[in-house]
Amino acid sequence: MSDKAWGGRFEEELDSVAARVNASVDVDQRLGPEDVRGSVAHVRMLAARGIVSADDAKKIEEGLARIGGEIERGEMTWRADREDVHMNVEALLTERIGEAGGRLHTARSRNDQVATDMRLWTRSACARTASKIDRLIAVLSVRAAGTIDVVMPGYTHLQRAQPVRLAHHLLAWCEMLERDRGRLEDAAKRMNEAPLGAAALAGTTFPIDRAHTARELGFERPMRNSIDAVSDRDFLLESLSALSICAVHLSRISEELVLWSAQEFAFVEMSDRFTTGSSIMPQKKNPDMAELVRGKSGRVIGDLVSLLVLMKGLPLAYNRDMQEDKRPAFDAFDTIDDSLDVLAGALATARFESERMRAALVEGFVEATEIADWLAARGVPFREAHHVAGRLVKRCVDAGKTLPQLTLDEYRAEHPSFDESIFVAIEAETAIERRDVLGGPARKQVSSQIAALRERLVARGVDWAKESSALGAIEGAR
Repeated sequence: MSDKAWGGRFEEELDSVAARVNASVDVDQRLGPEDVRGSVAHVRMLAARGIVSADDAKKIEEGLARIGGEIERGEMTWRADREDVHMNVEALLTERIGEAGGRLHTARSRNDQVATDMRLWTRSACARTASKIDRLIAVLSVRAAGTIDVVMPGYTHLQRAQPVRLAHHLLAWCEMLERDRGRLEDAAKRMNEAPLGAAALAGTTFPIDRAHTARELGFERPMRNSIDAVSDRDFLLESLSALSICAVHLSRISEELVLWSAQEFAFVEMSDRFTTGSSIMPQKKNPDMAELVRGKSGRVIGDLVSLLVLMKGLPLAYNRDMQEDKRPAFDAFDTIDDSLDVLAGALATARFESERMRAALVEGFVEATEIADWLAARGVPFREAHHVAGRLVKRCVDAGKTLPQLTLDEYRAEHPSFDESIFVAIEAETAIERRDVLGGPARKQVSSQIAALRERLVARGVDWAKESSALGAIEGAR
């Protein structure tokens, strides 16, 4: 048997450059475990339907098990002249067990084979990445629980805006990541249909049982249309869309860590394990891991764009262009997985500078909204109250003071309703605790958010107590 999946009508050998371009095994060998798994399910179905003999099926399955073990142990020798992962597995199988190996490909094509392999791989990759997102969320939620009394400025337009809890800010990151996880979970559900049995594009004349192979491989059902089964990669587009959004979120988190690490902020000091130095400036401690995660977001977005452009002009059904779908898919998942791991480690070991965060509340007039709300609560129309607060800020700017440093007479000069209670109202803790609304920064609300997040994580199998203990050990070692 030829090592090629084709060739009967061809008289000349493929040009050497064309052969190199044609081969994909350097990339798609990563699908080896999925290819073996799909082939086992296929041959079991063929035997159950009497399409191959029980004896041949036994030989094929035993041979595939041996090859699968070699792939798992890294002992498989991949040959470029066999083009791809499918022919490497099939040719080696036939080389070892003889004629029976040639019957494995009965009633299927490489078209439905690769579509099945990619769905199996991507489904597992979504679950793996979701678990890494859970780890990062767990780290953040534990850090939030441990910093619930740390207050800091919240920002809009990168300007100090209102006082919040650090824990509230960390939980905002968690919410972003929760949605990222949900998008991957949704994508995995939608891709959970089996292409196997669609063959090249029009199915097969053999009396196969597509529901059998779908069940065997853990799919919910066979795909309904054989042309669609082999011709679309929207499951990859959806997955990479979810990964791209996640990459943007990780980049935004990283950007804040970079800013907070700067001496101008000094809100956080990253561990030596997740920073590097300068080749020329001995004093530098650079937040390079956060910067790299920020930079790699562009790479993941590029993977999505690459795949979108690849697919946009393809007529139905299968086209060889789709051989190029694997590299961006593998790269996007690998990049996000590494980014999640490095951020989890960096945030687990970071030291938040609580005194510096509190000191940052002194400047920036973050109490101004409290003044407007205080007046509005006493019947002053909010728009008027807003102008009064603005005039008080202007008074501070002109006098070189902060809002708490103004006298009651100065407050009353702008509006007669002010009394001594305004000075309590503009204290950071008071301002935060007054925002005791769902999703707000008050201690009760933040504690409730942490508890609910912990419950969700535990329900998904995350050992929150273990993460908490590990972080406690890190804190104790400082």
